[in-house]
Amino acid sequence: MHSMKHSPSRRAGVALAVLTIAAGGAFAAVTAEEAQALKGRLTPLGAERAGNAAGTIPAWDGGLTTPPPGYVPGQRGFDPFAADKPVLTITADNMAQHADRLSDGVKALLQKYPQSFRLVVYPTRRSAAAPQWVYDNSARNAVRAKLDNDGLTVTGAHGGVPFPIPKSALEIRMNHLTRWRGETAVSKVKVWSMTANGRKVLASEATDDAQFPYYYRDGSAEQNPDSVLNYAILTTTAPAFRAGEALMVHETFDFAKGRSIWQYLAGQRRVRQAPNIAFDTPNAVASGVNFVDETFGGVGSPERFDWKLVGKKEMFVPYNTNRLFTVRDEDAIDAHHLKPELLRWELHRVWVVEATLKAGKRHAVPKRVYYYDEDTWGTTLYDGWDAQGKLWRTQMQLPFAAPDLPAQVNTCTNALFNLQTGVWVYDCAMGDGGADQYRPTPRRPASFFSADALAARMAR
Repeated sequence: MHSMKHSPSRRAGVALAVLTIAAGGAFAAVTAEEAQALKGRLTPLGAERAGNAAGTIPAWDGGLTTPPPGYVPGQRGFDPFAADKPVLTITADNMAQHADRLSDGVKALLQKYPQSFRLVVYPTRRSAAAPQWVYDNSARNAVRAKLDNDGLTVTGAHGGVPFPIPKSALEIRMNHLTRWRGETAVSKVKVWSMTANGRKVLASEATDDAQFPYYYRDGSAEQNPDSVLNYAILTTTAPAFRAGEALMVHETFDFAKGRSIWQYLAGQRRVRQAPNIAFDTPNAVASGVNFVDETFGGVGSPERFDWKLVGKKEMFVPYNTNRLFTVRDEDAIDAHHLKPELLRWELHRVWVVEATLKAGKRHAVPKRVYYYDEDTWGTTLYDGWDAQGKLWRTQMQLPFAAPDLPAQVNTCTNALFNLQTGVWVYDCAMGDGGADQYRPTPRRPASFFSADALAARMAR
């Protein structure tokens, strides 16, 4: 693991946080005195408010909250910082000079594709933001939210970051799972699976309807007794042999209860519960290139792994990647990766968390390292090793600015690479989404996301 270099201004916060979760018991909220840091040293969501000593990471000033002139809701194909010029280009030739700020997976991509893959680094823009009510809820969560059931259950949290001043790796993971992405959204997405020789295959084209009961502004922890984080329905329209299928998920932040998944298969014309779609099940939506728990930067129960908070450091990560949605998906895809000129990399502080398979448990990826953005709590990069200890897979999440929400939206848009075979997937691409590039929608009743309602709609 990379060494962690910390400025004096943040050693205290890091020392507080570098803990490994222990078995059993509950993890207490912070004191009211500790929570006062959210009004000073820390941002309302728990990041360090100050910039770094070198001036290459600026102070957070409230984020990006003003949409560009002429903005049409649901169209994310704009560059919020179009006037910015690159400050650095990292290639295989100069990567050694920047190795301490690169993940193992990014370095592997630079070495594997030295003629084509590069990082075009821009000035850091701390554009992450949320509504004031999310900030207020995060402050309340800080003093009341807890982790129970060996870290599987969040209690006492609603409508904000549950642990803005985290004291364990699992608290950070729960912050990732409950990151602010708005209350509702509809997206038209495509999933592109690429072969090692550069051939593009449209694995799925679908409409994703998402709703986040955890973030109902008029809600509360008491009004969400089933601990529903989000509802999502993915309705497939292409390729032809999969058209008419649907996948519905009720995602939870209480893994002692477990998430619920249903499938609608057009040939059978009925909805079936699918409890086995979890962990290292190959993801059919992406032609099996990634695993189910690798979607969205990491989903599902943490129960099979031991979680260790390694520390905090400055890393080059994808950020403000709206430019990807200004072109057709196929024009964004190169032979072995996305076109570097369309990606924006920035220097940000991230939390580094290591997950190691528990004794007696099974998983295809027994060691994982996640890099969580301090400003949003979303995964930025993820690396996975095989049972022989060889680096196997790497993923880059592709967050985009949504100043109308406001948010730096870290949802499912990502690229995941199998470093050993050369196949990769561009997941939840939205360049072809038109006005449905994560468009807020009116809230639907919970009954819309029931199995019976799904069956009735799909059978028409």
